[in-house]
Amino acid sequence: MSWMKWLPWRFIVRHVARKQGFLDPIALLARLHNFAQPSEVGEPIEIPRAFSITHINLTHRNWTAVGYPDFQELPIVDPRGLLTPFLDGWSLDGWLLAKDGRCLLPSRASNCQQRQDMDAGVSIITETEMNGLVLSTRAWVELESGNPVCKLHLRARADTDAWLILALRPQNPEGISFVHQVKLSEERRTWIIDDTRRVEFSSAAERHHVSDYRKGDVYIHLKDTEDQVEGLCDVGMVTAAALFPVKAGVDGELTATIPLAIADTEMLGSDAWNITRQGLCTLTCPEPRYQFLYDAAVTSLILHSPDDVYPGPYTYKRFWFRDAAFIIHALLCVGLRDRAERALSRFPERQTVLGYFRSQEGEWDANGEVLWILKRFFDLTGKTPSAEWHGPIQRGARWIMRKRLDDALDAPHAGLLPAGFSAEHLGPNDYYYWDDFWGIAGLRAAAAMMDETDPGQAKEFELAAEEFSTAVDRSLAGCARRLARPAMPASPYRRLDAGAIGSLALGYPVQLGAPDDPRLLDSVEFLIDRCFVHGAFNQDMIHSGLNAYLTLHVAQVLLRTGDPRYLDMMDAVASLASPTGQWPEAIHPRTGGGCMGDGHHVWASAEWIMMIRNCFVREEGACLILCAGIPARWLDQDTPIRFGPAPTSFGAVTLTITPDSAHGPRIEWQSDWHEGIPEIDIRLPGFDPVKVTPGMDSVVLVERDA
Repeated sequence: MSWMKWLPWRFIVRHVARKQGFLDPIALLARLHNFAQPSEVGEPIEIPRAFSITHINLTHRNWTAVGYPDFQELPIVDPRGLLTPFLDGWSLDGWLLAKDGRCLLPSRASNCQQRQDMDAGVSIITETEMNGLVLSTRAWVELESGNPVCKLHLRARADTDAWLILALRPQNPEGISFVHQVKLSEERRTWIIDDTRRVEFSSAAERHHVSDYRKGDVYIHLKDTEDQVEGLCDVGMVTAAALFPVKAGVDGELTATIPLAIADTEMLGSDAWNITRQGLCTLTCPEPRYQFLYDAAVTSLILHSPDDVYPGPYTYKRFWFRDAAFIIHALLCVGLRDRAERALSRFPERQTVLGYFRSQEGEWDANGEVLWILKRFFDLTGKTPSAEWHGPIQRGARWIMRKRLDDALDAPHAGLLPAGFSAEHLGPNDYYYWDDFWGIAGLRAAAAMMDETDPGQAKEFELAAEEFSTAVDRSLAGCARRLARPAMPASPYRRLDAGAIGSLALGYPVQLGAPDDPRLLDSVEFLIDRCFVHGAFNQDMIHSGLNAYLTLHVAQVLLRTGDPRYLDMMDAVASLASPTGQWPEAIHPRTGGGCMGDGHHVWASAEWIMMIRNCFVREEGACLILCAGIPARWLDQDTPIRFGPAPTSFGAVTLTITPDSAHGPRIEWQSDWHEGIPEIDIRLPGFDPVKVTPGMDSVVLVERDA
């Protein structure tokens, strides 16, 4: 397809836009470049939302993935039960048509409930009711003869005779997905779609209708007396409806089966869900919402780590080092070590000869994130880097050292990484401190990982980290003078704006700064004062909505410093989750629907896990801190609270908190340390802190004086 680059795309786009009365997108983007710093890379292709032609859903980007462990295909279900079995493919919907003309369409019904069931794998249940008509659908993925299939079960009840309808739709939550042909098999139990896909019915269709673009949607033909068994449409807008009778007052049921692929039966075991969930770090708490969101987040991580890790099942079903670092960290912290290790093993093949870990050009944070998550893997597992990792680590660190700009430049960006697009939530190309903090963290991680095998090289990387840190401190000092406050903007050329969220990387997750670093705390105060809406961080650049995972970054900084506002932010994020326990990447402040990115954002799931984990157990340098974020409301009952076994850099620990209003809560822990017993502090909010001494494995806390 190399010939495509010679086509006059710019002319074609300009011509079409002007002919239809739109602004010239090429000229507009060129103007927008004037707002950015000169850069060797451009914007990621998924960003210019104003010219979205096919991705029409920009206000309700909500869906939930179903799937099977270690299988790549991730069907999605929208909030009204619409099932999209294949990536960017057509969808299946369930309707109920009464003989008297009433029709229950879930997409238009006001009474609709949806939930996620995780008792046996994962399934999405959608229940809709209207004027004596009730429809329930359940979507999931299972194995049949060793091969994964997607199932859609429909159950209907009506107060009169009716038709249960399975509808084929040339659409999905992102927009149009063309269907050119559908055939009903002779036995009337199978659809063959575009000669490539099959939908099998559990019973034969009694009636069947199809339509095309020119005749309109099949919905308007449901009462036609003529039956059709095949539909063709050169535009690609075939719609079809298979009808099954439902007797008045009697449940009517139908199961549609969609073969997804012929799988490797050695990889996909019939008991994969139970096996995968064995030994996980589990949460037992008295707050059902928090419990459900934690369990749903763990399930989300399992589904989205079949080999690589993906930040979403649909729009973001691709690989980025940035998202991977956060998701793999959560995998490690819930005990999914094998999945984390498998994903990390793919990293070296994406490293260039010069040492750049490249998933998308211009991600200057990638190398730092890779080196940081590698060190976290070795810390949390108690292992040391094997010989095959030495080369990638060394090349990755040296790339950061070479990529830095000259310290002698007479400019605020002297010694920083070049201007780039970086994390897309920061804004146009610029010299982002987010990239720099990751670069410093990466160099320090490389130094620690090479310390035993090559002390000289480790010292070189540590010195490079110090020089890099000095350059950043110098640049930030200039910002403090310019802004007349210590808060950190997104770059040395920016005012304080929502992009400053990226500079919180100093405190979370890399912990380059102390918990009470004035630059960090003042940045948080600015963000809370100017960038929060309904208790959550509102990113007004590009994402244009509330961000669950970025709100939790702020909460993590507050948790480190003992500021109780972290819990308000956790509660806000919990309230933003869908009924199925997921968050879209960005959430519209008014509609509550997804307005950017994937409707099931796995980075957000990972951050919820890390927030819960750090409330129970977190590392602060050489110290292990326990219980620092346990909500006081969890202690107003008698049921024990448990978390673990939680991997830490010192070893795995399992916590049990037994509330006791008369004597104070009892904290107990069981541990499997990598080496010796670490320094341990217990900091349950509202109670006197306790420094654990050797030999202790439990303590009763004393309420702090008012």
